[in-house]
Amino acid sequence: MSNKPTPNTANNRFWDDVLLILTMAVLAGCGLIYEYLLSHYAGRVLGVMESTIYAMIGLMIVAMGLGAFAARKIKCAFNGFVWLELIIALLGSVAILIIGGLIAITQLLPHLVAETFAIPADALPQGGLFKQLNFLAFNSPYFFGLLLGFFIGMEIPLIAQIREQLHNKHLEHNLGTIYGADYIGAGIGAAIWVIFLLSIDISEASALTAALNLLAGSVFIARYWQNLHWLKTLIALHVFLAGIIVMMFSYGNQWLNQMSNLLYLDKVVFSDKTRYQQLTFTERAMGLGKDSVINFYLNGRLQFSSSDEHVYHSYLVYPVLAGSARQENILIIGGGDGLALRDVLAWSPKQVTLIDLDSQLLDIFQSPAQHLPQQLANNIAAFNQLSLQDKRVKVIRADAFIAIDALLKSQQHFDAIIVDLPDPSHPDLNKLYSVNFYARLEQLLSGDGLMAIQSTSPYHAKDSFIAIGNTVEAAGFNYVQQYHDNVPSFGEWGWTIASKRGASPSQRLTKLEKLPIEHHWLTLPMINNAFYFPKNFYQHKEQIGINYLGSHHLYQLHQQAWQEQQSTTKFD
Repeated sequence: MSNKPTPNTANNRFWDDVLLILTMAVLAGCGLIYEYLLSHYAGRVLGVMESTIYAMIGLMIVAMGLGAFAARKIKCAFNGFVWLELIIALLGSVAILIIGGLIAITQLLPHLVAETFAIPADALPQGGLFKQLNFLAFNSPYFFGLLLGFFIGMEIPLIAQIREQLHNKHLEHNLGTIYGADYIGAGIGAAIWVIFLLSIDISEASALTAALNLLAGSVFIARYWQNLHWLKTLIALHVFLAGIIVMMFSYGNQWLNQMSNLLYLDKVVFSDKTRYQQLTFTERAMGLGKDSVINFYLNGRLQFSSSDEHVYHSYLVYPVLAGSARQENILIIGGGDGLALRDVLAWSPKQVTLIDLDSQLLDIFQSPAQHLPQQLANNIAAFNQLSLQDKRVKVIRADAFIAIDALLKSQQHFDAIIVDLPDPSHPDLNKLYSVNFYARLEQLLSGDGLMAIQSTSPYHAKDSFIAIGNTVEAAGFNYVQQYHDNVPSFGEWGWTIASKRGASPSQRLTKLEKLPIEHHWLTLPMINNAFYFPKNFYQHKEQIGINYLGSHHLYQLHQQAWQEQQSTTKFD
Protein backbone atom coordinates (compact mmCIF):
# COMPACT_ATOMS: atom_id res chain seq x y z
CA MET A 1 0.00 0.00 0.00
CA SER A 2 1.06 3.58 -0.58
CA ASN A 3 2.43 5.87 2.12
CA LYS A 4 1.03 8.90 0.29
CA PRO A 5 -2.09 10.47 1.69
CA THR A 6 -5.30 10.08 -0.25
CA PRO A 7 -6.43 13.09 -2.34
CA ASN A 8 -8.24 15.55 -0.12
CA THR A 9 -10.93 18.04 -1.01
CA ALA A 10 -11.47 21.12 1.15
CA ASN A 11 -14.50 19.45 2.72
CA ASN A 12 -12.53 16.27 3.50
CA ARG A 13 -9.70 18.30 5.00
CA PHE A 14 -12.20 20.04 7.29
CA TRP A 15 -13.57 16.76 8.62
CA ASP A 16 -10.07 15.33 8.89
CA ASP A 17 -9.14 18.32 11.02
CA VAL A 18 -12.17 17.76 13.23
CA LEU A 19 -11.28 14.08 13.60
CA LEU A 20 -7.63 14.78 14.42
CA ILE A 21 -8.34 17.56 16.91
CA LEU A 22 -11.03 15.53 18.70
CA THR A 23 -8.71 12.52 18.74
CA MET A 24 -5.94 14.60 20.26
CA ALA A 25 -8.27 15.92 22.95
CA VAL A 26 -9.48 12.42 23.84
CA LEU A 27 -5.94 11.01 23.94
CA ALA A 28 -4.75 13.91 26.09
CA GLY A 29 -7.48 13.08 28.58
CA CYS A 30 -6.43 9.43 28.49
CA GLY A 31 -2.81 10.37 29.09
CA LEU A 32 -3.65 12.41 32.16
CA ILE A 33 -5.88 9.64 33.50
CA TYR A 34 -3.01 7.14 33.10
CA GLU A 35 -0.84 9.46 35.18
CA TYR A 36 -3.48 9.58 37.89
CA LEU A 37 -4.13 5.82 37.74
CA LEU A 38 -0.51 4.84 38.12
CA SER A 39 0.31 7.46 40.75
CA HIS A 40 -2.85 6.65 42.73
CA TYR A 41 -2.10 2.93 42.75
CA ALA A 42 1.59 3.49 43.44
CA GLY A 43 0.67 5.71 46.39
CA ARG A 44 -1.43 2.93 47.87
CA VAL A 45 1.32 0.35 47.36
CA LEU A 46 4.24 2.49 48.52
CA GLY A 47 2.26 4.21 51.27
CA VAL A 48 3.58 7.72 50.59
CA MET A 49 0.63 9.00 48.59
CA GLU A 50 1.45 12.64 47.98
CA SER A 51 5.15 12.38 47.15
CA THR A 52 4.47 9.34 44.97
CA ILE A 53 1.89 11.26 42.93
CA TYR A 54 4.28 14.16 42.40
CA ALA A 55 7.14 11.84 41.47
CA MET A 56 5.01 9.82 39.06
CA ILE A 57 3.58 12.84 37.25
CA GLY A 58 7.02 14.46 37.02
CA LEU A 59 8.56 11.24 35.66
CA MET A 60 5.84 10.81 33.06
CA ILE A 61 6.19 14.41 31.88
CA VAL A 62 9.94 13.88 31.36
CA ALA A 63 9.23 10.61 29.55
CA MET A 64 6.69 12.39 27.32
CA GLY A 65 9.40 14.84 26.31
CA LEU A 66 11.69 11.96 25.37
CA GLY A 67 8.86 10.36 23.41
CA ALA A 68 8.29 13.57 21.49
CA PHE A 69 11.95 13.54 20.40
CA ALA A 70 11.74 9.85 19.48
CA ALA A 71 8.67 10.43 17.27
CA ARG A 72 10.94 12.08 14.69
CA LYS A 73 12.35 8.64 13.86
CA ILE A 74 8.98 7.27 12.72
CA LYS A 75 8.86 7.33 8.93
CA CYS A 76 5.13 6.75 8.38
CA ALA A 77 3.04 8.76 10.80
CA PHE A 78 -0.18 6.88 9.89
CA ASN A 79 1.24 3.43 10.67
CA GLY A 80 3.17 4.76 13.63
CA PHE A 81 0.06 6.26 15.20
CA VAL A 82 -2.01 3.07 14.94
CA TRP A 83 0.80 0.94 16.40
CA LEU A 84 1.31 3.55 19.09
CA GLU A 85 -2.32 3.36 20.24
CA LEU A 86 -2.10 -0.44 20.33
CA ILE A 87 0.94 -0.23 22.60
CA ILE A 88 -0.58 2.42 24.89
CA ALA A 89 -3.89 0.53 25.15
CA LEU A 90 -2.05 -2.69 26.04
CA LEU A 91 0.18 -1.05 28.66
CA GLY A 92 -2.66 1.01 30.07
CA SER A 93 -4.98 -1.96 30.51
CA VAL A 94 -2.52 -4.43 32.08
CA ALA A 95 0.13 -2.27 33.81
CA ILE A 96 -1.57 -2.16 37.22
CA LEU A 97 -2.30 -5.90 37.12
CA ILE A 98 1.35 -6.62 36.29
CA ILE A 99 2.51 -4.32 39.11
CA GLY A 100 0.22 -6.11 41.55
CA GLY A 101 1.49 -9.46 40.31
CA LEU A 102 5.15 -8.50 40.69
CA ILE A 103 4.59 -7.28 44.24
CA ALA A 104 2.60 -10.41 45.11
CA ILE A 105 5.29 -12.72 43.71
CA THR A 106 8.10 -11.03 45.61
CA GLN A 107 6.05 -11.26 48.82
CA LEU A 108 5.26 -14.94 48.24
CA LEU A 109 8.71 -16.01 47.05
CA PRO A 110 10.46 -16.04 50.48
CA HIS A 111 7.66 -18.20 51.90
CA LEU A 112 7.89 -20.65 48.98
CA VAL A 113 11.65 -20.93 49.40
CA ALA A 114 11.27 -21.38 53.16
CA GLU A 115 8.70 -24.15 52.71
CA THR A 116 10.78 -25.88 50.03
CA PHE A 117 13.96 -25.95 52.10
CA ALA A 118 12.31 -26.27 55.55
CA ILE A 119 13.57 -22.89 56.73
CA PRO A 120 12.03 -21.78 60.07
CA ALA A 121 9.31 -19.15 59.84
CA ASP A 122 11.39 -16.66 61.84
CA ALA A 123 14.29 -16.98 59.39
CA LEU A 124 12.60 -16.15 56.09
CA PRO A 125 15.08 -15.24 53.33
CA GLN A 126 14.55 -11.50 52.91
CA GLY A 127 18.00 -10.08 52.25
CA GLY A 128 20.28 -10.12 49.20
CA LEU A 129 18.46 -11.07 45.99
CA PHE A 130 15.08 -11.19 47.73
CA LYS A 131 15.54 -7.66 49.00
CA GLN A 132 16.51 -6.40 45.54
CA LEU A 133 13.55 -8.13 43.88
CA ASN A 134 11.24 -6.65 46.50
CA PHE A 135 12.69 -3.20 45.87
CA LEU A 136 12.24 -3.54 42.10
CA ALA A 137 8.66 -4.80 42.45
CA PHE A 138 7.58 -1.97 44.76
CA ASN A 139 9.11 0.57 42.38
CA SER A 140 7.75 -1.03 39.19
CA PRO A 141 4.97 1.62 38.99
CA TYR A 142 7.66 4.14 38.08
CA PHE A 143 8.93 1.86 35.29
CA PHE A 144 5.48 1.57 33.74
CA GLY A 145 4.98 5.30 34.22
CA LEU A 146 8.17 5.89 32.26
CA LEU A 147 7.03 3.56 29.45
CA LEU A 148 3.54 5.00 29.19
CA GLY A 149 4.83 8.56 29.35
CA PHE A 150 7.32 7.83 26.57
CA PHE A 151 4.68 6.51 24.19
CA ILE A 152 2.08 9.14 25.12
CA GLY A 153 4.67 11.81 24.31
CA MET A 154 4.82 10.55 20.71
CA GLU A 155 1.14 11.27 20.04
CA ILE A 156 1.31 15.03 19.50
CA PRO A 157 4.18 14.97 16.95
CA LEU A 158 2.50 12.16 14.98
CA ILE A 159 -0.89 13.90 14.92
CA ALA A 160 0.85 17.09 13.77
CA GLN A 161 2.65 15.19 10.98
CA ILE A 162 -0.56 13.51 9.83
CA ARG A 163 -2.41 16.81 9.73
CA GLU A 164 0.26 18.45 7.55
CA GLN A 165 0.40 15.46 5.21
CA LEU A 166 -3.36 15.60 4.74
CA HIS A 167 -3.14 19.32 3.92
CA ASN A 168 -0.07 18.70 1.69
CA LYS A 169 1.67 21.74 3.17
CA HIS A 170 3.22 23.22 6.27
CA LEU A 171 0.51 24.58 8.58
CA GLU A 172 1.48 27.81 10.30
CA HIS A 173 -0.55 27.21 13.47
CA ASN A 174 -0.45 23.44 13.42
CA LEU A 175 1.27 22.86 16.77
CA GLY A 176 -0.77 25.58 18.47
CA THR A 177 -3.99 23.89 17.37
CA ILE A 178 -2.81 20.44 18.46
CA TYR A 179 -1.52 21.70 21.81
CA GLY A 180 -4.77 23.59 22.38
CA ALA A 181 -6.73 20.37 21.90
CA ASP A 182 -4.23 18.58 24.15
CA TYR A 183 -4.64 21.03 27.05
CA ILE A 184 -8.43 21.11 26.82
CA GLY A 185 -8.59 17.32 26.60
CA ALA A 186 -6.31 16.95 29.61
CA GLY A 187 -8.61 19.23 31.61
CA ILE A 188 -11.64 17.18 30.63
CA GLY A 189 -9.74 14.01 31.54
CA ALA A 190 -9.00 15.41 34.99
CA ALA A 191 -12.68 16.18 35.50
CA ILE A 192 -13.70 12.67 34.39
CA TRP A 193 -11.17 11.23 36.83
CA VAL A 194 -12.51 13.20 39.79
CA ILE A 195 -16.22 12.86 38.97
CA PHE A 196 -16.40 9.29 37.69
CA LEU A 197 -13.27 7.17 37.56
CA LEU A 198 -12.15 7.85 41.12
CA SER A 199 -15.27 6.13 42.41
CA ILE A 200 -14.94 2.89 40.43
CA ASP A 201 -12.44 0.04 40.63
CA ILE A 202 -9.01 0.95 39.37
CA SER A 203 -8.91 -1.98 36.91
CA GLU A 204 -12.21 -0.87 35.40
CA ALA A 205 -10.93 2.70 35.09
CA SER A 206 -7.77 1.53 33.30
CA ALA A 207 -9.77 -0.72 30.96
CA LEU A 208 -12.17 2.08 30.01
CA THR A 209 -9.26 4.45 29.35
CA ALA A 210 -7.40 1.84 27.28
CA ALA A 211 -10.59 1.26 25.28
CA LEU A 212 -10.47 4.90 24.13
CA ASN A 213 -6.91 4.45 22.88
CA LEU A 214 -7.99 1.32 21.03
CA LEU A 215 -10.96 3.17 19.60
CA ALA A 216 -8.67 5.93 18.33
CA GLY A 217 -6.57 3.36 16.51
CA SER A 218 -9.67 1.70 15.08
CA VAL A 219 -11.02 5.00 13.76
CA PHE A 220 -7.69 5.65 12.04
CA ILE A 221 -7.80 2.22 10.41
CA ALA A 222 -11.33 2.89 9.13
CA ARG A 223 -10.53 6.39 7.86
CA TYR A 224 -6.98 6.02 6.58
CA TRP A 225 -6.74 2.33 5.66
CA GLN A 226 -5.24 3.23 2.28
CA ASN A 227 -2.21 4.72 4.05
CA LEU A 228 -1.47 1.69 6.26
CA HIS A 229 0.79 -1.33 5.94
CA TRP A 230 -0.07 -4.75 7.46
CA LEU A 231 -3.73 -3.80 7.57
CA LYS A 232 -5.03 -7.30 8.38
CA THR A 233 -2.47 -7.68 11.17
CA LEU A 234 -3.48 -4.36 12.70
CA ILE A 235 -7.16 -5.28 12.57
CA ALA A 236 -6.48 -8.68 14.16
CA LEU A 237 -4.41 -7.09 16.94
CA HIS A 238 -7.19 -4.59 17.64
CA VAL A 239 -9.74 -7.40 17.97
CA PHE A 240 -7.38 -9.41 20.20
CA LEU A 241 -6.63 -6.42 22.42
CA ALA A 242 -10.33 -5.60 22.65
CA GLY A 243 -10.82 -9.06 24.17
CA ILE A 244 -8.06 -8.38 26.71
CA ILE A 245 -9.64 -5.05 27.68
CA VAL A 246 -13.04 -6.69 28.15
CA MET A 247 -11.45 -9.32 30.39
CA MET A 248 -9.63 -6.67 32.39
CA PHE A 249 -12.86 -4.73 32.87
CA SER A 250 -14.76 -7.86 33.94
CA TYR A 251 -12.17 -9.70 36.03
CA GLY A 252 -9.25 -7.33 36.56
CA ASN A 253 -10.36 -6.12 39.98
CA GLN A 254 -10.89 -9.70 41.18
CA TRP A 255 -7.41 -10.69 40.00
CA LEU A 256 -5.87 -7.55 41.44
CA ASN A 257 -7.51 -8.13 44.82
CA GLN A 258 -6.29 -11.72 44.92
CA MET A 259 -2.73 -10.60 44.28
CA SER A 260 -2.97 -7.64 46.64
CA ASN A 261 -4.22 -9.97 49.34
CA LEU A 262 -0.78 -11.58 49.44
CA LEU A 263 0.52 -8.34 50.94
CA TYR A 264 -1.38 -9.10 54.13
CA LEU A 265 -0.21 -11.64 56.66
CA ASP A 266 -3.73 -12.93 57.24
CA LYS A 267 -6.59 -14.07 55.06
CA VAL A 268 -8.44 -11.21 53.36
CA VAL A 269 -12.16 -11.70 53.98
CA PHE A 270 -13.44 -8.45 52.46
CA SER A 271 -12.02 -5.64 50.35
CA ASP A 272 -13.72 -2.62 48.84
CA LYS A 273 -12.87 0.81 47.48
CA THR A 274 -14.67 3.96 48.50
CA ARG A 275 -14.30 7.35 46.87
CA TYR A 276 -11.59 8.20 49.40
CA GLN A 277 -9.77 5.01 50.35
CA GLN A 278 -9.28 1.26 50.02
CA LEU A 279 -10.89 -0.79 52.79
CA THR A 280 -9.57 -4.24 53.68
CA PHE A 281 -10.60 -6.67 56.41
CA THR A 282 -8.39 -9.65 57.25
CA GLU A 283 -8.99 -12.62 59.54
CA ARG A 284 -6.51 -14.73 61.49
CA ALA A 285 -7.74 -18.05 62.86
CA MET A 286 -6.55 -18.61 66.43
CA GLY A 287 -7.54 -22.26 66.83
CA LEU A 288 -10.47 -24.17 68.23
CA GLY A 289 -12.44 -22.41 70.90
CA LYS A 290 -10.78 -19.04 70.26
CA ASP A 291 -12.14 -16.03 68.43
CA SER A 292 -10.49 -15.07 65.17
CA VAL A 293 -8.53 -11.82 65.03
CA ILE A 294 -10.05 -9.26 62.65
CA ASN A 295 -7.80 -6.51 61.31
CA PHE A 296 -9.04 -3.47 59.43
CA TYR A 297 -6.83 -1.55 56.98
CA LEU A 298 -7.21 1.75 55.12
CA ASN A 299 -4.97 2.02 52.05
CA GLY A 300 -2.87 -0.83 53.40
CA ARG A 301 -2.35 0.75 56.84
CA LEU A 302 -3.70 -0.97 59.91
CA GLN A 303 -6.49 0.99 61.62
CA PHE A 304 -7.50 -1.47 64.30
CA SER A 305 -7.09 -5.08 65.36
CA SER A 306 -9.81 -6.83 67.30
CA SER A 307 -7.12 -8.29 69.56
CA ASP A 308 -6.17 -4.94 71.11
CA GLU A 309 -8.41 -2.15 69.79
CA HIS A 310 -9.76 -1.84 73.34
CA VAL A 311 -6.32 -0.57 74.41
CA TYR A 312 -6.28 2.24 71.89
CA HIS A 313 -9.91 3.28 72.25
CA SER A 314 -10.01 3.15 76.04
CA TYR A 315 -7.02 5.52 76.22
CA LEU A 316 -8.66 7.80 73.66
CA VAL A 317 -12.04 7.96 75.39
CA TYR A 318 -11.78 7.35 79.14
CA PRO A 319 -9.23 10.01 80.20
CA VAL A 320 -11.06 12.82 78.39
CA LEU A 321 -14.50 11.85 79.71
CA ALA A 322 -13.25 11.15 83.24
CA GLY A 323 -11.58 14.56 83.39
CA SER A 324 -14.52 16.52 81.97
CA ALA A 325 -17.09 18.02 84.33
CA ARG A 326 -20.01 16.51 82.38
CA GLN A 327 -20.51 13.80 79.77
CA GLU A 328 -23.91 14.73 78.36
CA ASN A 329 -23.07 16.18 74.94
CA ILE A 330 -20.02 14.74 73.18
CA LEU A 331 -18.43 15.52 69.79
CA ILE A 332 -16.40 12.90 67.92
CA ILE A 333 -14.36 13.90 64.85
CA GLY A 334 -13.67 10.83 62.70
CA GLY A 335 -14.17 7.44 64.31
CA GLY A 336 -16.37 6.12 61.52
CA ASP A 337 -15.82 2.53 62.71
CA GLY A 338 -17.99 3.27 65.75
CA LEU A 339 -15.47 1.85 68.24
CA ALA A 340 -14.69 5.08 70.07
CA LEU A 341 -18.41 5.83 69.97
CA ARG A 342 -19.11 2.49 71.62
CA ASP A 343 -16.93 3.47 74.58
CA VAL A 344 -18.47 6.95 74.75
CA LEU A 345 -21.99 5.49 74.94
CA ALA A 346 -20.93 3.52 78.03
CA TRP A 347 -20.90 6.91 79.84
CA SER A 348 -24.64 7.38 79.15
CA PRO A 349 -24.47 10.71 77.26
CA LYS A 350 -27.67 12.43 76.17
CA GLN A 351 -26.32 13.13 72.70
CA VAL A 352 -23.22 12.33 70.64
CA THR A 353 -22.40 14.07 67.37
CA LEU A 354 -20.03 12.15 65.06
CA ILE A 355 -18.53 13.73 61.93
CA ASP A 356 -16.88 11.54 59.29
CA LEU A 357 -16.21 12.19 55.61
CA ASP A 358 -16.51 8.68 54.14
CA SER A 359 -20.18 7.73 53.76
CA GLN A 360 -19.39 4.26 52.41
CA LEU A 361 -17.20 3.47 55.40
CA LEU A 362 -19.94 4.72 57.72
CA ASP A 363 -22.49 2.52 55.96
CA ILE A 364 -20.32 -0.55 56.45
CA PHE A 365 -19.89 -0.02 60.19
CA GLN A 366 -23.41 1.29 60.76
CA SER A 367 -25.16 -1.62 59.00
CA PRO A 368 -22.54 -4.37 58.60
CA ALA A 369 -25.12 -7.05 57.78
CA GLN A 370 -26.06 -5.18 54.60
CA HIS A 371 -22.51 -4.71 53.31
CA LEU A 372 -20.26 -7.48 54.66
CA PRO A 373 -20.16 -11.28 54.56
CA GLN A 374 -22.30 -12.72 57.34
CA GLN A 375 -19.55 -13.91 59.69
CA LEU A 376 -17.54 -10.71 59.32
CA ALA A 377 -20.71 -8.64 59.77
CA ASN A 378 -21.44 -10.51 63.01
CA ASN A 379 -17.92 -9.81 64.25
CA ILE A 380 -18.09 -6.10 63.43
CA ALA A 381 -21.49 -5.80 65.10
CA ALA A 382 -20.03 -7.43 68.21
CA PHE A 383 -17.00 -5.10 68.20
CA ASN A 384 -18.78 -1.76 67.87
CA GLN A 385 -22.08 -2.96 69.38
CA LEU A 386 -23.86 -1.25 66.47
CA SER A 387 -23.14 2.05 68.19
CA LEU A 388 -23.79 4.05 65.01
CA GLN A 389 -27.43 2.94 65.13
CA ASP A 390 -27.96 4.35 68.63
CA LYS A 391 -30.77 6.94 68.72
CA ARG A 392 -28.61 9.28 70.77
CA VAL A 393 -26.07 9.53 67.95
CA LYS A 394 -26.21 12.19 65.25
CA VAL A 395 -23.98 11.28 62.31
CA ILE A 396 -22.80 14.08 60.01
CA ARG A 397 -21.35 12.81 56.73
CA ALA A 398 -19.06 15.66 55.75
CA ASP A 399 -15.56 17.05 55.87
CA ALA A 400 -15.08 17.97 59.54
CA PHE A 401 -12.98 21.00 58.59
CA ILE A 402 -16.08 22.52 56.98
CA ALA A 403 -18.81 20.86 59.06
CA ILE A 404 -17.73 22.38 62.37
CA ASP A 405 -18.52 25.84 61.00
CA ALA A 406 -22.21 24.93 61.09
CA LEU A 407 -21.82 23.86 64.73
CA LEU A 408 -20.16 27.19 65.53
CA LYS A 409 -22.90 29.17 63.81
CA SER A 410 -25.54 27.36 65.83
CA GLN A 411 -23.54 28.21 68.97
CA GLN A 412 -23.31 24.63 70.13
CA HIS A 413 -21.00 23.59 72.95
CA PHE A 414 -19.76 20.14 73.86
CA ASP A 415 -18.78 18.72 77.24
CA ALA A 416 -15.91 16.82 75.63
CA ILE A 417 -14.41 16.54 72.15
CA ILE A 418 -12.65 13.43 70.80
CA VAL A 419 -10.59 13.61 67.60
CA ASP A 420 -10.12 10.12 66.18
CA LEU A 421 -8.58 10.71 62.76
CA PRO A 422 -5.99 8.73 60.77
CA ASP A 423 -2.39 9.92 60.96
CA PRO A 424 -1.60 13.08 58.92
CA SER A 425 -0.27 11.04 56.00
CA HIS A 426 -1.99 13.16 53.34
CA PRO A 427 -2.30 16.94 52.87
CA ASP A 428 -6.08 16.68 53.12
CA LEU A 429 -5.66 15.31 56.64
CA ASN A 430 -2.97 17.81 57.53
CA LYS A 431 -5.55 20.63 57.75
CA LEU A 432 -7.38 18.66 60.48
CA TYR A 433 -4.22 18.86 62.59
CA SER A 434 -3.77 22.61 62.16
CA VAL A 435 -3.98 25.58 64.56
CA ASN A 436 -7.01 26.83 62.62
CA PHE A 437 -8.91 23.59 63.17
CA TYR A 438 -8.02 23.20 66.85
CA ALA A 439 -8.85 26.87 67.53
CA ARG A 440 -12.35 26.34 66.18
CA LEU A 441 -12.74 23.18 68.26
CA GLU A 442 -11.66 25.22 71.29
CA GLN A 443 -14.65 27.49 70.67
CA LEU A 444 -16.96 24.46 70.61
CA LEU A 445 -15.63 23.05 73.89
CA SER A 446 -17.33 23.89 77.18
CA GLY A 447 -15.17 25.80 79.65
CA ASP A 448 -14.83 22.83 82.01
CA GLY A 449 -14.47 20.22 79.29
CA LEU A 450 -11.49 18.40 77.76
CA MET A 451 -10.42 17.53 74.23
CA ALA A 452 -8.50 14.34 73.29
CA ILE A 453 -6.65 13.74 70.02
CA GLN A 454 -5.11 10.59 68.56
CA SER A 455 -1.54 11.76 68.05
CA THR A 456 0.43 9.01 66.24
CA SER A 457 3.45 7.23 67.73
CA PRO A 458 5.80 9.05 70.12
CA TYR A 459 8.41 6.41 69.29
CA HIS A 460 8.20 5.97 65.51
CA ALA A 461 7.13 9.56 64.75
CA LYS A 462 8.34 11.52 67.77
CA ASP A 463 8.54 14.92 66.07
CA SER A 464 5.03 14.53 64.65
CA PHE A 465 3.72 13.59 68.09
CA ILE A 466 5.30 16.63 69.75
CA ALA A 467 4.22 18.92 66.89
CA ILE A 468 0.59 17.99 67.51
CA GLY A 469 0.98 19.07 71.14
CA ASN A 470 2.65 22.32 70.06
CA THR A 471 -0.15 23.02 67.60
CA VAL A 472 -2.89 22.48 70.18
CA GLU A 473 -1.07 24.87 72.53
CA ALA A 474 -0.92 27.50 69.78
CA ALA A 475 -4.70 27.13 69.31
CA GLY A 476 -5.33 28.74 72.69
CA PHE A 477 -5.94 25.86 75.08
CA ASN A 478 -4.99 26.53 78.70
CA TYR A 479 -3.26 23.23 79.45
CA VAL A 480 -2.01 20.76 76.84
CA GLN A 481 -0.56 17.41 77.92
CA GLN A 482 0.31 14.17 76.20
CA TYR A 483 0.27 10.54 77.28
CA HIS A 484 1.25 7.20 75.82
CA ASP A 485 1.19 3.43 76.17
CA ASN A 486 1.87 0.33 74.13
CA VAL A 487 -0.78 -0.90 71.71
CA PRO A 488 0.57 -4.30 70.58
CA SER A 489 -0.61 -3.98 66.96
CA PHE A 490 0.85 -0.47 66.57
CA GLY A 491 3.67 -0.37 69.11
CA GLU A 492 4.15 2.67 71.31
CA TRP A 493 1.22 5.05 70.74
CA GLY A 494 0.30 8.50 71.97
CA TRP A 495 -2.58 10.87 72.59
CA THR A 496 -2.91 14.60 73.31
CA ILE A 497 -5.38 15.97 75.88
CA ALA A 498 -6.19 19.64 76.50
CA SER A 499 -8.29 21.75 78.85
CA LYS A 500 -9.84 25.11 78.01
CA ARG A 501 -9.88 26.52 81.54
CA GLY A 502 -9.31 25.37 85.10
CA ALA A 503 -7.00 22.58 86.22
CA SER A 504 -4.81 20.59 83.85
CA PRO A 505 -6.10 17.21 82.60
CA SER A 506 -3.61 15.24 84.72
CA GLN A 507 -4.54 17.21 87.86
CA ARG A 508 -8.20 16.45 87.29
CA LEU A 509 -7.47 12.75 86.87
CA THR A 510 -5.21 12.46 89.91
CA LYS A 511 -8.00 13.87 92.09
CA LEU A 512 -10.24 10.93 91.20
CA GLU A 513 -10.32 7.87 93.41
CA LYS A 514 -11.45 5.64 90.54
CA LEU A 515 -12.84 5.89 87.03
CA PRO A 516 -16.48 7.06 87.16
CA ILE A 517 -17.31 4.34 84.63
CA GLU A 518 -15.29 1.18 85.04
CA HIS A 519 -13.51 -0.32 82.05
CA HIS A 520 -12.80 -4.04 81.71
CA TRP A 521 -9.08 -3.38 81.04
CA LEU A 522 -8.01 0.23 81.69
CA THR A 523 -7.51 1.49 85.25
CA LEU A 524 -7.01 4.96 86.70
CA PRO A 525 -3.39 4.27 87.84
CA MET A 526 -2.55 3.17 84.29
CA ILE A 527 -3.90 6.47 82.94
CA ASN A 528 -1.96 8.53 85.48
CA ASN A 529 1.28 6.67 84.72
CA ALA A 530 0.79 7.18 80.97
CA PHE A 531 1.56 10.91 81.35
CA TYR A 532 5.21 10.18 82.14
CA PHE A 533 7.80 10.14 79.34
CA PRO A 534 11.50 9.23 79.19
CA LYS A 535 14.04 11.74 80.36
CA ASN A 536 14.70 14.60 77.88
CA PHE A 537 11.80 13.47 75.65
CA TYR A 538 10.70 17.08 75.14
CA GLN A 539 14.24 18.50 75.04
CA HIS A 540 13.85 19.90 71.50
CA LYS A 541 10.14 20.70 71.76
CA GLU A 542 10.45 24.38 70.77
CA GLN A 543 12.49 23.54 67.67
CA ILE A 544 9.90 21.13 66.27
CA GLY A 545 7.43 23.89 65.47
CA ILE A 546 3.70 24.35 64.93
CA ASN A 547 1.42 23.14 62.14
CA TYR A 548 -0.34 26.18 60.67
CA LEU A 549 -3.04 25.82 58.02
CA GLY A 550 -1.38 25.52 54.61
CA SER A 551 2.12 24.96 55.99
CA HIS A 552 2.04 21.13 55.64
CA HIS A 553 4.61 21.11 58.45
CA LEU A 554 3.10 18.15 60.30
CA TYR A 555 2.49 16.24 57.08
CA GLN A 556 6.15 16.62 56.15
CA LEU A 557 7.30 15.52 59.60
CA HIS A 558 5.08 12.47 59.40
CA GLN A 559 6.21 11.60 55.87
CA GLN A 560 9.84 11.87 56.90
CA ALA A 561 9.30 9.60 59.90
CA TRP A 562 7.36 7.09 57.80
CA GLN A 563 10.03 7.00 55.08
CA GLU A 564 12.76 6.46 57.66
CA GLN A 565 10.73 3.67 59.20
CA GLN A 566 10.04 2.20 55.76
CA SER A 567 13.71 2.21 54.79
CA THR A 568 14.68 0.23 57.88
CA THR A 569 11.81 -2.28 57.92
CA LYS A 570 10.07 -2.68 54.58
CA PHE A 571 12.79 -4.58 52.76
CA ASP A 572 14.54 -6.15 55.72
